Amino acid sequence: MDELSQQIKQWGLELGFQQVGISDTNLQQAEQRLQHWIAQGYHAGMDYMHKHGLKRSRPALLQPETVSIISVRMDYLPEAQESIENTLNNPVAGFISRYALGRDYHKVLRKRLQKLAQRIEQEVGIFGYRAFVDSAPVLEKAIAEKAGLGWIGKHSNIINKKAGSWFFLGEIYTSIPLSIDTPSTNHCGQCTACIDICPTQAIITPYQVDARKCISYLTIELKGSIPEALRPLMGNRIYGCDDCQLICPWNRFARLSTETDFNPRYNLNAQHLIELFNWSETEFLTKTEGSAIRRIGYEQWLRNIAVALGNVPASAEITETLNNKINHSSDLVKEHVIWALEQ
Repeated sequence: MDELSQQIKQWGLELGFQQVGISDTNLQQAEQRLQHWIAQGYHAGMDYMHKHGLKRSRPALLQPETVSIISVRMDYLPEAQESIENTLNNPVAGFISRYALGRDYHKVLRKRLQKLAQRIEQEVGIFGYRAFVDSAPVLEKAIAEKAGLGWIGKHSNIINKKAGSWFFLGEIYTSIPLSIDTPSTNHCGQCTACIDICPTQAIITPYQVDARKCISYLTIELKGSIPEALRPLMGNRIYGCDDCQLICPWNRFARLSTETDFNPRYNLNAQHLIELFNWSETEFLTKTEGSAIRRIGYEQWLRNIAVALGNVPASAEITETLNNKINHSSDLVKEHVIWALEQ
């Protein structure tokens, strides 16, 4: 098993993953933290966080006969952090979380994980497995921490001492009793940079994020109206938020991704808000094809950008742009356009 485990890690590197680790299936501590988080209502409208019962924290309930988990990470940082900060600090540019600028990571990682599973199958024969990429009830961060890929930081993302946090995670649940890696230890120390920088103060205590305040939740998961008190705090962030990663000192070790699939499309890393707001629904669907952005739909896209335009210094061009959508067929869009004009 030691030899096979080492081979799996090497095959994973050859497939483009930056690191591969292996954990057992005991997630009792993570289960307790998850249940507390849900009990506090911090999951907001993400009902899927609890509707699967204990499948999320007990892998064998999700995939029978699972005894070990292969955890992988893949870097996605598409540009230097200085460029990211320049876009964030430009009020008329629409800021999109850097993970979503290129091809949908679900598709990229899932294909590689499937290839890794097939390579293992060539070596050991048919075995029980199932691959996941943020698309099923899986505690991927707790698993990654146990597999030695990094520790869960105070912002709740995984941090690696040598690579920061700009990476995706994926897993293969397997029936093979592989050799288990040493879990990562926490190196956040007394640092509170991520807590202090959060625009909406969504990190209410170390390692606890209240999704009801989180800009990533508000712009992606929330389907209805964005609470008015939080709109001015969102700035120009129209899809997700990267502030806690940008400020993290461990990201000085982050490396740019070599995956061309993660390169920005349609200048989305620095596109003007007015240009994005003027996309027709057809343009939105065309330009977000194969992207994680498409999942929010055109209505939420306009809602988010309307809020951002409301946070931009007033100008005749901004006012005209908003007025062009004042009679939009969507009540949700109209509500946020009116708010933006009032600003």
